[in-house]
Amino acid sequence: MKVGLVAGEASGDLLGAGLIKALQERYPQAIFEGVAGSAMVAAGCDRWADAESLAVMGLVEPLREIPRLLRLRRSLINRWRTSPPDVFVGIDAPDFNLGLETALRKAGIPTVHYVSPSVWAWRPGRIEKVRKAADRVLCILPFEKKLYDDCGVPAEFVGHPKADSLSADIDAITVRRSLALRDSGPLVAVLPGSRDSEVSRLGPIFAATAAKLAQARPDLRFVLPIASPKLSPSIRAHLRDAGITDRFTLLDGDSEQAMAAADVVLLASGTAALESALLGKPTVAAYRVAAVTFAVLKLFRLVKLQYFTLPNLLTETPLVPEFIQGNATVDALVDAVGSLLDDPQRCADIRRRFATLRSELALGADQRAADAVIRLATKKPGSNQRIS
Repeated sequence: MKVGLVAGEASGDLLGAGLIKALQERYPQAIFEGVAGSAMVAAGCDRWADAESLAVMGLVEPLREIPRLLRLRRSLINRWRTSPPDVFVGIDAPDFNLGLETALRKAGIPTVHYVSPSVWAWRPGRIEKVRKAADRVLCILPFEKKLYDDCGVPAEFVGHPKADSLSADIDAITVRRSLALRDSGPLVAVLPGSRDSEVSRLGPIFAATAAKLAQARPDLRFVLPIASPKLSPSIRAHLRDAGITDRFTLLDGDSEQAMAAADVVLLASGTAALESALLGKPTVAAYRVAAVTFAVLKLFRLVKLQYFTLPNLLTETPLVPEFIQGNATVDALVDAVGSLLDDPQRCADIRRRFATLRSELALGADQRAADAVIRLATKKPGSNQRIS
């Protein structure tokens, strides 16, 4: 079996690595090739381009990257038309992958789109693009499958891989010791984002929030996992400017460990928010985008949701205080984080509900996704699926 894959960013890379390992259990000699990150490469994927090359965001910011991305997509289409895989799997990155999937599907290659675009949040018309692009959609959130069922698009809910992989029984003291953090006293994990744009917008606000919290709480400490080395100078400068460096322990990555060690998590909304919830951590989320992007979103009413943080979309009542754009102020974040630190009962209630959420999402996603890919690949006339 030969599988083509394109993953976008670190989260897609991890999903791809899990899928590859699950497929290898059934087809040890399978070939994997495409756009991959380090985790997929370690799992056995031949990397033609790095997953981080697709890491663009916003409405206006990616415009300058369009020529490069179009060249990359054309080269992938030509390469796979010449030597077709038994199945192609596009992992997230819908703006790139849906067009690629459409072209490959027209060439007779079965296509899977893994991780539904957020059609439930904005640009719902994209579901028509998904219909043309994918033979099957693999959903990681429980409410997504019904959206596709209602539109007649084949889809499966496979669960969320993070719910399977994150430890269900976390001893925060043990984790703190492994990170050389002190055992006692309140600890807040601060995650300002994994992109330059996120860190530049939220980093100074998070640093000032920490400084103000620390003024009233002499025993409060912070841990901050730096997502990539290129972000380190900016983050260190933000902490230095806020005069809070001595209260922080900085880590090279290890975001999951940082959150596991903490009492409360302050983060840039995104994948990390769901990870924090699955770890059972009371969480405060903030987000800011470029002013032009936000103006376009508001002008055309492109965002349809009341909440923008994933855990709040998956629980009956919102459990994560969230602050977007102008509402993401130092005072607002100080109040939100401080109220969680001061309310053990509320935190216990949040942890219990997050434990239930975890059980709802922990379905063995890697294996379920692999089963769906294999079913599609083996339906293809002339498939090489007998190769093991």
